[in-house]
Amino acid sequence: MASGSAAGHSTLKRCLGVLRDAKNDSEQFAALLLVTKAVKAGELDAKTRRQIFDAIGFTFPNRLLTSRQPPAGCPEDTFRALGLTLLACFCTDPELAGHSQILNKIPTFNDILVSPRNPDSTSMVDDVYQCLSAVMATTRGPRELVTKGTVSALCQAYLNGSYGSDRALTLLLGLLAVAEARCWQRDAPHLLAVLSKLSDDFLKAEDMTKFELCEVLPHFIPLSPPLTQDSQGCECLHRLYKGLANVLGSKLSQSQRDPALKLAACLVQACGSEWIPAGSAGSKFLALLVNLACVEVRLTLEEPDPLEVEGKKEVVTACYVLIETGIQECLREEKPLLEEVQKMQLMRIMEEAFGAVMFYLRQVKQEELQDPFIFASVRILGAWMAEETSSLKQEICELLPFLVGYAKKLFKEGSPAGSLPQPELVSTEGSGLPRDALRFLLPGFCHLTAEDRPRDILISEGAPALLCEYFLHQWEVLMAEPTSPTPLTSTEMSLQTACGIFLNLVVTAPDLIRRDKTFSSLMELLLKALPLLLPQKDRLVLAANVATLGLMMARILASSAVLRDTQSAKDFFGAAILFLSQAHTSQADPGSEGLVVAVSPAYMDTWADIQELWFLGMQALAGSIPLFPWLPQTILQTRWLENLSELLTHVSPASVDFELISAFQGVLVELARASRPCRDIILSHQGGEWANLYGMAALEQCLSEQ
Repeated sequence: MASGSAAGHSTLKRCLGVLRDAKNDSEQFAALLLVTKAVKAGELDAKTRRQIFDAIGFTFPNRLLTSRQPPAGCPEDTFRALGLTLLACFCTDPELAGHSQILNKIPTFNDILVSPRNPDSTSMVDDVYQCLSAVMATTRGPRELVTKGTVSALCQAYLNGSYGSDRALTLLLGLLAVAEARCWQRDAPHLLAVLSKLSDDFLKAEDMTKFELCEVLPHFIPLSPPLTQDSQGCECLHRLYKGLANVLGSKLSQSQRDPALKLAACLVQACGSEWIPAGSAGSKFLALLVNLACVEVRLTLEEPDPLEVEGKKEVVTACYVLIETGIQECLREEKPLLEEVQKMQLMRIMEEAFGAVMFYLRQVKQEELQDPFIFASVRILGAWMAEETSSLKQEICELLPFLVGYAKKLFKEGSPAGSLPQPELVSTEGSGLPRDALRFLLPGFCHLTAEDRPRDILISEGAPALLCEYFLHQWEVLMAEPTSPTPLTSTEMSLQTACGIFLNLVVTAPDLIRRDKTFSSLMELLLKALPLLLPQKDRLVLAANVATLGLMMARILASSAVLRDTQSAKDFFGAAILFLSQAHTSQADPGSEGLVVAVSPAYMDTWADIQELWFLGMQALAGSIPLFPWLPQTILQTRWLENLSELLTHVSPASVDFELISAFQGVLVELARASRPCRDIILSHQGGEWANLYGMAALEQCLSEQ
């Protein structure tokens, strides 16, 4: 064998010499046939392949690819085939595979895949796939393939079912794995056509192909654009629903059930529950999905065998996605998919699954904290704690030290867990950190800080200081985001929820606010934040949270340096007064010719979210007036008293409800007591008369005193 190989190399050397010194095309062609024969036989090592390239470069294969005159008696594609064989040989060298001379051949490779060809040209197709695979493995390769049209060529090659179509699918899967968004932006119709075929095959398959397709299909389900926006996409989804309903309704082995659950989770993540039809069949299917997911979680986590858990992390993460949908659907009131009985059954089953999740998290060792599966487990527990506050209270309290410690570790370290491979079922986009565990725990913490025992545990574990630091960080992230009337970002939502936690602490643990220095830093930020937020009309809910929290904290921290007659404090109160004073206006009453009080148009869309905050803010402002001697003067400068007097004078008293009258009276009484100029303004605008008209007895009495 060795002597034969040596003879082959000797022949190859002579051929390379002939290629270099050839006087005409026929001499070159003869030598080239020998070279390509050696290349095809796979007899060459990397060094020899490089020698071939050094001898002929790209110029000769380029000529072969463009030549249209085959040698006498040879097939039409002879030169082209030889050129492709040489390029496929060169592409085995990663450095050459990323060369511009190879990348600019991508359109040629695409053409060969989609062109009609005779049955003898299979070697050309093999060479093209070898070139494309090599290009895809380079740094620039995937982007070049997408921009130069390879996705549509691969889709057509797969749909044609011609030679090599299985390799076309493999390459498509590879491209979608590294450049899904770009692929769908450029080639959605072609990819939809492939998904259509795959979903049709999935529905019709009666053998193991069905489960193999469960592994392939998730790669063809885009997060954007949503499949539900397109009629062809909707048809695909319906076929997938029917196929999954058939599969999951049957007796399955674990190796069959796992890929089916992962496919279902992928569909849920991309389309929510919209792919599941309304009605009895759809509700039974959804209940079955969530039920199976809960069973899988319990089986894996209740008695965790480390090796078994390791192999099941991906499917359990998929089950978490399905369970989260179960939580959302159990809470859904408008057009619910589930019946009330199903909701009650599922809540009980999910409670058992979350018992298993908490049991598992209690066993986690310090060295395992970077595992993305721990993050996924904390994330789903956060979703449960956000909605279900009455069950598993004891277990949650026992786990709180771990949750706070875990969130703190990830926050402080900017955890590299974010860069580890994570089943593509848990997105962390939009979070200010690689793995922002706090973002998912905040809603649950908000509920828990309203209750004595969990609040005491959170305080003893240092959660308030951590939350203050987190708030400061998230504020920086928000300020770096472009402002636009887009849906609420996760950063904004985190800031709003954190405000809710701080409000609970202000009400229930004022001594903590007073003694913990981190709250002075938070107060300082709130003073600066509100004047920046208030002009941004699309951030009114966050502004309301910041205003109310700042006003309530100001009463506790009134003597602190940060609030002592500083310009930032005056700017904050000016902005807070603006927020409170502009919430109501007068408008024509359709039923009469008079005016009635109404929520201002700018506040109307968000009033349901900020109404309670507004009333709390009014209360806090009233409580702040005696504490800040300069505050009445700030209020006078805004002309709020004149505007409020005018409003109450002109609207029908019946249109002003008792709670609103009480809120106005609380502020007016404090102003009249604290400031003679304020009292005079109220009196000069018929304050005595409308105070009597609205039943503001405390204000009447205050105004009548000398």
